Order: sequence, then C-alpha cells, then structure tokens
Amino acid sequence: MIARPLLPDRRTLIAGGAGLALAGCDRVIQYPAARDILFKGEDMHRALQRALTDRDALVPEFAPAQMSPIFRTNGTRDPGTPDYAALRAGRFADWRLAVDGLVARPLSLSLADLGRFAQRAQITRHDCVEGWSAIGKWQGPRLGDVLKAAGLRDAARYVVFRCADLYGGAPYYESIDLIDAFHPQTILAWAMNDRFLDVGHGAPCRLRVERHLGYKHAKYLMRITAVPTLAGIGKGRGGYWEDNVDYDWYAGI
Repeated sequence: MIARPLLPDRRTLIAGGAGLALAGCDRVIQYPAARDILFKGEDMHRALQRALTDRDALVPEFAPAQMSPIFRTNGTRDPGTPDYAALRAGRFADWRLAVDGLVARPLSLSLADLGRFAQRAQITRHDCVEGWSAIGKWQGPRLGDVLKAAGLRDAARYVVFRCADLYGGAPYYESIDLIDAFHPQTILAWAMNDRFLDVGHGAPCRLRVERHLGYKHAKYLMRITAVPTLAGIGKGRGGYWEDNVDYDWYAGI
C-alpha cells in the first residue's frame, strides 16, 4: 500500500489557515490570499494523486442513517433567468438535455428519457472547496450509458457541461475527461434524497462526479458536448473557476 503524501487538504487549509467563513464558491474570488493558500503548491499533490491512485476506484458509499440532516447548496442557488424561470414554471416538462459534439447520434433528452436508462442510486459525501461536507443520496443514469447511447466518437477526449446559470452573461461550464465520464459513480442526477432535485441543488438535472470536489458537479445541466481538446472552451482550462480563479482542473479526492 502506498502512503498518501502528507499534504494538507483544502478543508484543513480553509478551516485553519484561511479562517474564512465563505457563503458560496464565488466568494473565494474576493480573497486572493486565501485563493493562493488553497491552490498554490497543489500541483505536486494532484500529480501524485493521478500517478499513484486508481481513478477507477469507488468512493465510499454510506447508509441512509448517515445522511446529513442539512445539505447546503454550493455555487448558484437559482439561475434567475427568464428561460430558466419558464422551465421551472412548467415543472421542467419542456426541459431538454442536448448531447452533441463528437457523437454519432446527437440526443435531446427529457426527464422521462433519463428515467428510461438504467438507474444508479448512491449515498455519497459531497466535499466543497469552501471546507464543508455533507452526505446525500443521488439517483440518475450513469453518464457513460448516456454517452454510449449517443455513440461517442474515437476522437473524443473530454465532455463539456453547459448550464442554465450565467456567469458574466455566459452559461456556466465545466469539463471532465473520459476516465471520469465512464466512472460507475458518475451520474446525471435528477433526484436527491428520494425526491426530484430542488432548485438550489440543481434542478432538473446535475452532474455527480463523485471522485471530485464540489465545483466540478455542474448544476442546471443544459448541454453535454464531447470534444477532442479543451482548447477553445472558455480560456482553455476547462471550467469557469479554472479559467477565472485558478482552480485546479483535476479536482480529484
């Protein structure tokens, strides 16, 4: 067994070194010193993780009795746009998730369509970059099954997620590689704690990529695009926070 490098994790740094009570992931951008503490010096840590850990390994799953009584929201709490408000008013009956890019069969999926895939339910821990964690139950189809249905092309290397919430007037975006996309615990969750997702937690559908910190779990999904490279996606680092606040693209835990 290889010992894990003795490096502080983000939660320890926030709680002890930074000492900041942050209300949301977007608050980190206001504190450059805290941002430096959180992310500088982690390149070696992440490189070691990728080299020494099995990225196919499952994260721990928990019993129902271990679920958190309160599960905070992270990031956007309501997209607040007219388009999203209209979808919400119609209980998301008109919502569609586009799956496109390097696929043989582009898809346009309703909530009912997502429900026709084999479903996975999992009780896992969400670790937020703010320093808090919570355990909740998520349900939805495996992302890998959806990508297989679309016929992923050989040139695809990453999948990019675009969302209904806007940052700087443009849709929020994130990305993962195919190792994480086909991980069995990476799902498109439409249910949380045995109920349809509420708005604060990403209704009608969000990504759960359980091997990563919370900011990778894109909410309010609208489009999934298979691409050969992250060049041309935002500023080229693969996600909004990666491009604008120097977050790590690989946020594995």
